[in-house]
Order: sequence, then structure tokens, then C-alpha cells
Amino acid sequence: MKQAMRSRLALVTLLAIGALGPLNALAQMPARFYWDTLSGASAVPLIFESISGNTNPFDPAHIVTPGANFDATMAIAGYARTFSLFDRAAMAAILLPMGRISGDVTVAGRTFNQSASGFGDPMLEFSMTVIGPPAQKNIPDVIRYEPGFTLKLLADLALPIGEYDDDQPLNIGQNRWYGRFGLPIVWQLGPWVPGRRTTLEFLPAVWLFGDNTDYVGQTLSTDPMFQLDAHLTRDFTEHLWGSLDAAWYNGGKATVNGVQGEALDNIGIGLTLGYAVNDNLNLTLGYKSTINDDAPGDLRMDGFMATLVFGWHPLLEGSRRLKSE
Repeated sequence: MKQAMRSRLALVTLLAIGALGPLNALAQMPARFYWDTLSGASAVPLIFESISGNTNPFDPAHIVTPGANFDATMAIAGYARTFSLFDRAAMAAILLPMGRISGDVTVAGRTFNQSASGFGDPMLEFSMTVIGPPAQKNIPDVIRYEPGFTLKLLADLALPIGEYDDDQPLNIGQNRWYGRFGLPIVWQLGPWVPGRRTTLEFLPAVWLFGDNTDYVGQTLSTDPMFQLDAHLTRDFTEHLWGSLDAAWYNGGKATVNGVQGEALDNIGIGLTLGYAVNDNLNLTLGYKSTINDDAPGDLRMDGFMATLVFGWHPLLEGSRRLKSE
């Protein structure tokens, strides 16, 4: 019983924030990101990605540049905090992307090279459970917790303060407001026992984009984009888990000074492995890629990701100190 309680309590420090956060390579919801945890937990993620494709990975609108080949190195740092709101589990997080991107664009037989580096647009996120178990406020709540069928409300907002050069279209910051509204779903399959947990997870969401009125001297507008993420996750041991990942992107047609581009209708798939190094440190490795990307106007993107998440909770740290004394 003590070992089971310790295993469940250890989850508090490892699940306050997920593997990637909102600004990951394919703007895909990371597996197990929206699991509820004990109120009052904190986490700091460090995320590293190597990405290539025909779109800017710092821009969740995924505007395709036919014939382009971009390479990016991205790092994301942040902070997340869980709390109780109206007796429901809630989480607030902030993520700051940074890195560099470069690429070759071929137009009318001529090739142009562009590059950008620096800090991107910070992303604020808030989520709250509306259907499912009440908030976990103490250790007995953690021991009794099972997600069953959990539905959350999600809101993200990016602040347009990242580095931006209006003389070129390739940038780290996007020079416009954007965000999303979503409904994260966690569906428990089978027993909720560490080492045997299985979940099916979905996130239907709509991304909304403001106008960039200084896009190389023009105005860039983007239609809303619908995104559906899905994950099938499974524990292999108490410390090791894996996930099959998929995403569908639809819409998001871009218009530059009245000239319309093509709407997205693309699918991405991936694999994720997560390992709990100890009670406070979690390591995640993943790979994601688009699959229906043969046509020049199709979204083409693939990337490798490595994440370290350090989490803590006063209850767990206090119990550790008492045990050592």
C-alpha cells in the first residue's frame, strides 16, 4: 500500500506539464499533457527540437511555401502550476520558444536563402476540468483518483513580442496575435494502476489568427484552422510509457494582400516514449512527421524532440525530508 501511494504521489511532480507544450513541432497536443494532478504542483520543462520541412515551425498556422526547405533548431522553456478552481482541477502555464531557422526558397528558377534567430512569441495557457473527477487537494484524493472520462476547457494565447524582421517573411516571432480554444479529452481504458495505465486522448481545437499588417510591406491574413490530435498511450512499466500519436490539420488558408493560398488538409503521425528518471525528473523522446505530403502545396514537416521536465510538490518534498530525518 505504501509503495502504491508513493507511486501515485510521484506522478504529481511529473505530470504537471507534458512533453512538448502548445508550441511543438507540429503544434500537436503532447501525450499525457492534460492528465489531472494534485493541486499545488509546479513544473519546469526544457524542450529541444530539430525540425525540417516547407513551413515555419515557429508559426502554428503552418503556411506552406512550395519548393522551400527549412531547417530549425528550437528550444522551449517554461513554467506550469496546477491549482483548484471551483473544486475542479486547473492548470496555468507559460512557454517561451527560442532558436534559429534557415531555409532556401526557389522562385522563378532563383534560390533565395533566409535565416532568423532569437526569441519567439511567449504562449500563455489555461485549462480546467469541466467533466470528470473533482480536484485532487490532498494525498487521499490522489490515491482515490481515476480519470474515467475527463473533458477540459482549454485556452491559449500568444503574445506578439518575439523578434521580427519586416523585411523578410521568415521569422521567429509572428508579429500578430494568435491562440486556440480546445476541448482536451482523456478516456481511461482499463485499471488505473502504475505500470498498467492505458488512455485514449483527443484534442479538437480551433486556432484563430490576427492580421500581420507588416508582412514584407503587405498584410497577411489567415483563416481559422481546425486541429484534431489523438494519442493512444500505454504504461510498459511503472517508469516507462509510450504513445502512438496522430494529428489532422484542416483550414488555415492564408491571404496576402488579397491573393489567397491553399487551405491545409494534412495528417501527421508520431511516436513518443517517456521515462521517469526519478520522482522529480521526466525524460521524453519523440518523432513526428506528416504523411500525405507529396504535392508541392502539401504541408511537409518532420522533427525529433527531447524533453526534460523537472517537477515538485510541497507534500512530496516534505514527506521526503521526514523520511530522511
